[in-house]
Parts: sequence; structure tokens; C-alpha cells
Amino acid sequence: MSAFIEAASPHTMNTYGRLPIALSHGQGCRVWDINGKSYLDALAGIAVNTLGHNHPELVPALQDQLGKMIHSCNYFHVPNAEVLAAKLVELSGMTNVFFCCTGLEANEAAIKLARKFGHDKGIDKPEIVVYEKAFHGRSIATLSATANEKLKTGFGPMLEGFVRVPVNDIEALKKATQGNPNVVAVFMETIQGEGGVNPMRVEYLKQVRALCDQNDWLMMIDEVQCGMGRTGKWFAHQWAGIVPDVMPLAKGLGSGVPIGAVVAGPKAAHIFQPGNHGTTFGGNPLAMRAGVETIRIMEKDGLMANAAKVGDHLRGALEKALAGVQGVKEIRGQGLMLGVELDRPCGAVWSRAAEAGLLLSVTADSVIRLVPPLIMTEAEADEVVSILAPLIKTFLAEKS
Repeated sequence: MSAFIEAASPHTMNTYGRLPIALSHGQGCRVWDINGKSYLDALAGIAVNTLGHNHPELVPALQDQLGKMIHSCNYFHVPNAEVLAAKLVELSGMTNVFFCCTGLEANEAAIKLARKFGHDKGIDKPEIVVYEKAFHGRSIATLSATANEKLKTGFGPMLEGFVRVPVNDIEALKKATQGNPNVVAVFMETIQGEGGVNPMRVEYLKQVRALCDQNDWLMMIDEVQCGMGRTGKWFAHQWAGIVPDVMPLAKGLGSGVPIGAVVAGPKAAHIFQPGNHGTTFGGNPLAMRAGVETIRIMEKDGLMANAAKVGDHLRGALEKALAGVQGVKEIRGQGLMLGVELDRPCGAVWSRAAEAGLLLSVTADSVIRLVPPLIMTEAEADEVVSILAPLIKTFLAEKS
């Protein structure tokens, strides 16, 4: 039987250009569709399934929590919310956490924090520095902070209050903000995900931290996709030895259970007061248990070190397999967050890889993105390359 299904979904909105595949179940770094075909998962639900699928410790913990309580509400304390918050504070060197459900929510909260920070200082129209190729979400506020004009088409007018600059150019940042008393924050991804796996340089991160200190701005670092051990440190900005004032998290924090979080340092931790912000589902008992268990297992099994080791192996294998191939512009990223940029749009590689039994994504039109579970082995990384490299070569040869 074919591994593909009818692409029609008559009762759900047509918001995704889905492949005609319906996944049934998974184990480790592999998933199976409803027809029994297996796939090596180098996408992890877009950097979400930190521990892979059907993890032997996570699943029983979630089953235990399901039998106790799934949801209460934020009128009451949730014990594991304090446990998870304390752990995030310990890992980040920051002080307080707000829990929500998604990366969009976390980034929306960060924008609100920055605006209130400005208003508390007497700034009537606060402005936030954002970046070319940035992606922070699809609400009107986060879309306004996002750079991709295609995503904004049909949804204007966007919110005012954003100053856009190029990545890794401290002089451009200084020039864009010089003499502007309304700037209150700089908002960036340490490694841009949807924008094409574009890393901020270590030296640039240090320069921005110094500039924010000098001007009394919030440094807000979106670690939604690149955080939670994916680069080999808990948070990608830690490679620069800095600490932000505001850090949105999500994706890998619950290894598949939806969690968003905003971690804040002393400068921003007490901006929100009762009534300023809230959420119905954020911080619920099931999500908090998932976050606590995810971090516990990551620490116990050394998954950050594994992400660095296997990520280096995967990158090296890709570089060797694609050396000298005309049309491969760059292989970049860190740990298990890698992008292969081609010199042309390559959406077809997405579906061809799935046909060959490999799940990945294509972002920014021409960048093949690999964000597998952090449990991936070197042997599985070699399997990724054995499938992907020939596909890339064939695709480029066809289009040359």
C-alpha cells in the first residue's frame, strides 16, 4: 500500500502546505505513517521532540500526571511550575519565569514587557530593535517584529514601534538607534530558525549586551528554537558568556507537550504585576510535569553533550559528502541545529526526502533545515547524510 494518503482535509482550514502523509507513531528518532512506512526524523516536530518519540521515562511520567490532574488554573499554585521555574533560573542565571503555551505567546509577552519597561520610564511610544530575516511568530505583534514580508501580506497594518537592523553589524545597530530616546530593547534570535539558520556571532552578542547596558535597554533573546540544549549548551547565547534580560522559550522545553516560558533577569523580572498579563493554559500541571521530566532526563543522559558531539559529526559528514558540489552555498549552524543553503529555492527536496524516508524541512526558500531529536546517534546522523546528500546532488544537477 502507498505510504501517502489523500491530501484533502475538508473540515480543517487550509493553512498548511502539508505533505500527503499521516504519521501514526514513533520510537526514538523514527516515526511510522498509517501505512507502516518508516522515516528517520531529522525534524523533531520542528525542534520540539527533544527526547524523540515514546521515551521510556517521559511517557510513564506523563501517564502518571494524566491520572492526577491535567489542568487547574492560575488562581492556584501549581507545585511543578515552581520546580520548573527554579530549574530554569538555575540553568540560565536569571531570576523569574512566566509560563505560557507557545513560542508566539512567549515572544508576545516579551514585547509587552519591553513596552511596559519603556512606559515605566516615561516613554510614551517605546521602540524595539528587531532584525532582518527574524521570525518571532504570527500574531499581529510578533508578525510585526518578524521580517518576512510574505507572511505579512494581507494582514496589515502592522504595529508600529520596531526598528529593523541587519544581523552581526554593531555599527548598523548603533546608527539605527543613535539619538532615538524611544528605544527600550533589542530583540533577537541567537540562531535565526525560520530565517534560514543564521547564527549571531559570539562577538556581536557581547557587543549588543554592552550596548544595552550602556543605554539601559532590555536585551531580549528569543531561544524558542535554538534553546534547550540544541546547540550543546542549555541556551545558545551562553556560548558568548552573556546573560539576557528577557528570554522566551518553547518548542523543546516539553519534548512534545506544549510549553512556552519567558525567563527574566533582575531588570525585567518584576515589570509585570497582577493584572498586567496572564494565560489560561500556561503553567498547567501536565505541561509543567513534561518540562521537569524533560530537563531531568536531558541532564541524566547527557543530551547536551550528545547534541554537540553528534551535531559536529553530522556537520562534518555533510561537508565531506557535499564538498565541491556546485550549488551548495554554505552549511551552517551549531549542534543539532543545522542548515544547508543552496543557491536556489529547494522546496522539492522536502517532499523527495520524505519519499526516501527522511523528515526535514526547507526554510527561507533555499535552506534545508535539520533539527533532529537530541537523542540522535552518530549512526543515525550518517543515515541522514546517506539519504540527503544524493538527493541534493540530484536536485542540483537537474536544475543546473
